Amino acid sequence: MSDLDELCTRPATELAALVRDREVSARELMDAHLDRIERLNPELNAIVTLDAEGARAAADAADARQAAGEPIGPLHGLPVAHKDTHVTGGMRTTWGSPLHAENVPAEDELVVARLRAAGAIRVGKTNVPEFAAGSHTFNTLFGATHNPYRHGLSAGGSSGGAAAALAAGLVPLAEGSDMGGSLRNPAAFCNVVGLRPTPGRVPSHPTAIGWSQLSVQGPMGRTVADVALAMSALAGPDPRVPISLSEPGAPLAAPLPTELTGLRVAWAPDLGGRVPVDPAITAVLMAQLGVFRDLGATVEEDCPDLTGADEAFGVLRAWLFEASYGDLVRRHPDQVKETIRWNAARGAELTGADVGRAEVAHTALYQRVVEFFERYDVLLAPTTQVLPFPVEQEYPTEVAGVPQEDYLGWMRSCTLISATGCPALSVPGGFTPDGLPVGLQVIGAPRADRTVLEVGHAFEQATGHGLRRPPLG
Repeated sequence: MSDLDELCTRPATELAALVRDREVSARELMDAHLDRIERLNPELNAIVTLDAEGARAAADAADARQAAGEPIGPLHGLPVAHKDTHVTGGMRTTWGSPLHAENVPAEDELVVARLRAAGAIRVGKTNVPEFAAGSHTFNTLFGATHNPYRHGLSAGGSSGGAAAALAAGLVPLAEGSDMGGSLRNPAAFCNVVGLRPTPGRVPSHPTAIGWSQLSVQGPMGRTVADVALAMSALAGPDPRVPISLSEPGAPLAAPLPTELTGLRVAWAPDLGGRVPVDPAITAVLMAQLGVFRDLGATVEEDCPDLTGADEAFGVLRAWLFEASYGDLVRRHPDQVKETIRWNAARGAELTGADVGRAEVAHTALYQRVVEFFERYDVLLAPTTQVLPFPVEQEYPTEVAGVPQEDYLGWMRSCTLISATGCPALSVPGGFTPDGLPVGLQVIGAPRADRTVLEVGHAFEQATGHGLRRPPLG
């Protein structure tokens, strides 16, 4: 590996320090990443829109500001890629749909603007499934994104392009969104870190339904500290977002502990018998439980009562799909993929009573989860129920021999947790004997985002699973 390649695989926290201390310029860092993108991205198809000229110009401007003694942000000079469902001013945003193939917005949305304000420099957009529907990244506009650890296998989704780009060293930081696992699932498939924050921790704006807590935006990185660094820029209140939380983001980047003395851990290998899991995944994660005990934690097998989680997630997701895509589906039925048409149709069939019952179940679920976390500090579970599968397969139709009813079934290890409102981190959890990554999901009490970062970091430092890089040039 060349010195430039080695630079591209270092943590974002280290790269930020190198640029801040002027050991590496923003332009040198950008050139290294652009060279790696040019060599590796054609095979991966992780970045689907690239503005190399604009990125180099922005890096030169960043160096000039630093040389002039102007204040610099915590992400100063770091290349970043934005999910192609997040609006970028002056750069194509397609949502992975041919209906928006030439769409160039005028302004950045909030998650993009906050990264820019913190000093990050955009290089381009990462691939997504059409309208971010499903946890496998492919679309008719750009094709499929491949897993850096095994070409021909899925990188997960819907932030699959982001996860693949991170794992391959194309960028040190990326961002995405998560309704049913779209930050966590691809992180697990690609051996990186993805955080689904507490709803409102990272405000989403603009959005048509600002009161919904089902879909959130958040960061991805190669280390937990990188994710914490990005959260310091992304988190914090915004008066335009009704559910935004008041706490500032900066404290999330404080040094993370490497011991877990006194931590109370619950382990739920199948979420209380509610989800089938590939035995290969269970075997890898069971072997990690001793790490938590060695770090000073107590570990018990337990799980909150997740009754109503399927109903709450399924109904509220369908309702959101009808609100977001119903008109589009009716206008262009032949240009929207079948799973989106199906989900929007389910939403159109809902009655007010259906939504009301789902909200009652949602509230009761939340109360039980709060009570559960009075006894435990974190809940551990598999991030995914399956290993990365062939890119030609739209979605797994069975898990551990159990048939799945629809395209959401194989994602329930994440969707059930989305319904709780809890922050959840996917951290590298090890590898199968034949070299496929496995993700460990670290779930905290509502609003305990810092706790899941602390636990994930201590585990990461003790195991080093995230240091195992993919076999790329």
